Amino acid sequence: MTAPIVIDVNHLSRRFGSLLAVDDVSFQVQRGTIFGLLGPNGSGKSTIIRMLCGVLEPTSGGATVLGHDVVSDAEGVKRRIGYMSQKFSLYSDLSVRENLEFSGRIYGLEGDRLEERKRAVLELTALGNRLDQLAGTLSGGWKQRLALGCALIHEPELIFLDEPTAGIDPVARRDLWDLLFELAGRGVTLFVTTHYMDEAERCSDVGYISMSKLIVCGKPDELKELPEITPPGTRRWEVEPPHPTEALSRLRTMAGIRDATLFGQTLHVLAAESWTEGDFARKLALPAEEVPARPIHPTLEDVFVTLSRAAEERRQQAVREAANPASTTPTPPPDNNLTPPPEPVTPTVVTPLQSAAASTPPSPTPTPTRAEPLWGFWAILLKEFSHIRREPSTLFFMFVVPIVQTMIFGFAIDTQIENIPTIVLDLDGRVHARELREAFRNARTFQIVDRVTDEESFRRAMTSGRARVGLVIPPDYSDRLLLGEQAQVQVLIDGSDSQVATTALNATNLLGVKLSQRIGFAFGETLQQVPSRNAEGRIAMPVEMRPRLLFNPNLESSHFFVPGLVGIILQLVTLFLTAFSIVREREQGTLEQLFVTPVGKAGLLLGKLIPYSLVGFLETLIVLTVMVFLFGVPIRGSVPLLLALSTLFLLCALGLGMLVSTLAKTQLQAMQFAFLIMLPSVLLSGFMFPRAQMPFPIYVMTFAIPATYFVEILRGVVLRDADVIDLLPQIAGLTLCAAVIFTLSVARFRKQLA
Repeated sequence: MTAPIVIDVNHLSRRFGSLLAVDDVSFQVQRGTIFGLLGPNGSGKSTIIRMLCGVLEPTSGGATVLGHDVVSDAEGVKRRIGYMSQKFSLYSDLSVRENLEFSGRIYGLEGDRLEERKRAVLELTALGNRLDQLAGTLSGGWKQRLALGCALIHEPELIFLDEPTAGIDPVARRDLWDLLFELAGRGVTLFVTTHYMDEAERCSDVGYISMSKLIVCGKPDELKELPEITPPGTRRWEVEPPHPTEALSRLRTMAGIRDATLFGQTLHVLAAESWTEGDFARKLALPAEEVPARPIHPTLEDVFVTLSRAAEERRQQAVREAANPASTTPTPPPDNNLTPPPEPVTPTVVTPLQSAAASTPPSPTPTPTRAEPLWGFWAILLKEFSHIRREPSTLFFMFVVPIVQTMIFGFAIDTQIENIPTIVLDLDGRVHARELREAFRNARTFQIVDRVTDEESFRRAMTSGRARVGLVIPPDYSDRLLLGEQAQVQVLIDGSDSQVATTALNATNLLGVKLSQRIGFAFGETLQQVPSRNAEGRIAMPVEMRPRLLFNPNLESSHFFVPGLVGIILQLVTLFLTAFSIVREREQGTLEQLFVTPVGKAGLLLGKLIPYSLVGFLETLIVLTVMVFLFGVPIRGSVPLLLALSTLFLLCALGLGMLVSTLAKTQLQAMQFAFLIMLPSVLLSGFMFPRAQMPFPIYVMTFAIPATYFVEILRGVVLRDADVIDLLPQIAGLTLCAAVIFTLSVARFRKQLA
């Protein structure tokens, strides 16, 4: 009975931009076979495997693997297959044991079942004495054994092996194939890509792909018997002349020779049937005993070389017909969709005898006999310019980003403090009180944002940070001025921002002097009755401003910078760790290995993010401890509230790292994107410069920066004893940022290759 079909490929194609990597490929693979997909590097073998594994979506066509559609049911495919990538893509910093256990858990193996499968895999791969050795220290052959063991641990029905023996020594290659034969004997279907012809001979079925097209597919013995491989009237010979390269050049020019190829120290020749064993010695003018020749059957290499040349000739013929259709003549259709090989074009081959007779070539460039300090400078210089020219992201960061940032920060950063939010508690309400309010309103330094009538509203405005200055006009303010007595006005200044506080303090004192001068202090001594006297009866200014610094009375800069620095450090470390972790796995190939497994998208993301969230939370505790005990900044508010809101910001930073990882393909690009995010967070979040002084368009942009909210939360809780009600706007803004960033990151993160 015919074995069931486990892989069914129908007109599968894949484009990468203008490059057609796989062109209309169709074939089938039966259960229990070793199917070998052969072809040169870059022919499309790995692309086909990735599409069949469900990690690369086809441009057109389709395929089913074990009854699951690779596009609509890719996760169903991944649960039942094993995958061994071309490049070693396990974790080099984990031991053999840890890699095996990780692979088993990805497929849901736990406890006794995991131990049972691990023992079986170790017995098969002979890795038992290397369990605690780091995978990165294994030799090439043992790495491949480990990769095969990880692909087998969940007992897949079908295993994809992408050039499993590339880069390992012949002994390791033979050992690995012995393992593959043993697996095939157990009923496992193997899909192997390779460009080694001796490995193709070991496969039960083979397909050959060249220039993105599948040239032929079938059993090796059947392919060798195709009439197009040894056309009627021809015969294949193995000839062993004393100078193979010289003989090859001469044979290719002789009548009756259809093809000649060098095989080690022998030649494989396709000659007319009239040629005999002695003809080779005679044509080469050598003694018969020096040119042994014997008839042979074609090898798979003969098959693929012949069919590749025929396909190339058909392609060139189609190009010629498309370029000049009038000059072409119809060609009869070939039998069995295969054409006989064309007459070979004689290449130019330089033999040892020819090179000796040729003219003396020009002398090579002399090599310096001693070390030259600048030797190779020009080559390195041109190479680096080529790297820069071909890296679009680098060019963007070199020329576009500096201009944009200079423009934004040139307009945004203004050390002149104006329009400080001010709240007024007017307990007087009469003409003189209105004049005082107008004096504050007309001063460019202050901006009255609200007028309250009770002390609780006044306190909330100050602790929440909505107002940086609080003006308290006492109920007897007008009475004192009318009686010629000195009136005291209390001005409360938020000292958590030392720059703003200093400006407000100086402006308050200056405003008090100007008000007093306007009333008439300058002429007091010349009059019998002066405008006002203090409590001791001495002449005094009519209005006494009594500023008081809240939250940071000594205006220590550490109280302003260190709480904000907690947020900046937390975002910096978390963003870089998360982004680099994911991008590094993409570069090393381990992320592709994960994509082939049935691990869920949520499981993959949470598994990656939770460790870094715990590290970030621990880092928050460390930085807060340093802030309190080293810099002497006390936490006046609720510590649990601060930690809870730090966790919210931590989620936001993790989302930013994940978003960067979806945009960057390399660690260099990840660093550039992270820098692009961090610079606005430092300069535009209010950490260093007051946001209220920025131009309105840039001020609006700052609301899109998560650090803007968290810096204000830190200073509010640490310095002003702000509670949840005070921080509701910042909490809402940070929550919205986290939701938007996470939604965008999850939407962009796909369990597929680009």
